[in-house]
Amino acid sequence: MKTGNKFFAELLGTFVLVFGGCGTAVFAGRAFGFLGVSIAFGLTVVAMAYGVGHISGAHLNPAVSFGVWANGRMSFKDMLIYWVAQIIGAICAAALIYGIVKCGNIEPGNFAANDFGADLAKCGPNYWDINMWGALIIEAVLTFVFLIVILGVTDDRHANGKFGGLAIGLTLVLIHLISIPLTNTSVNPARSISQAIFAGGSALSHLWVFIVAPLVGAGLAGLAYKCLGGCKKCEK
Repeated sequence: MKTGNKFFAELLGTFVLVFGGCGTAVFAGRAFGFLGVSIAFGLTVVAMAYGVGHISGAHLNPAVSFGVWANGRMSFKDMLIYWVAQIIGAICAAALIYGIVKCGNIEPGNFAANDFGADLAKCGPNYWDINMWGALIIEAVLTFVFLIVILGVTDDRHANGKFGGLAIGLTLVLIHLISIPLTNTSVNPARSISQAIFAGGSALSHLWVFIVAPLVGAGLAGLAYKCLGGCKKCEK
């Protein structure tokens, strides 16, 4: 598949992920709560996995691309191309959400931005006040788990690869159920960057946490999957 096709597939896929997930949080979060938002993020991944997965692999997330690169399944150049596409797609989705908010009498809260501590806890009674280290740990650990699942179901040796999109989407639902009350769930730097741009404030000053932690977790998962024998070369 041509690089340009992969670029636009990742841009479109990440756009749908952010618009579907963050859009649900901003517009329908009050009605559906954490469970509804968690399901929305999972459904967008399932949809795009089957929609554009055959073109680009449907990473939709710089951390996923980083983990795939660390595992040796893509080149550094391709990873950077994916990152650009993902960030552009995410920002376009956030801009659309912002534009819709401005078209009506809508209270966007913190604009579904990632944050932690008192700055997030003030958004509602169901959020917890954790410190920076807690945010770093939960985001890194959950991204690690996410990548292990992704690398496993996309392994050429996986017998049920056609169900990979469903497994990945359900894993993302679980991840959101665990961490929305703690960080509003990132595990995706592009998603965090896009929302922080429009939310500003502490979401922007704390953004580094939601870039560093997912990349660390993803990189460790890529290396760990190699150690588990998660590549053909390891079998030799």
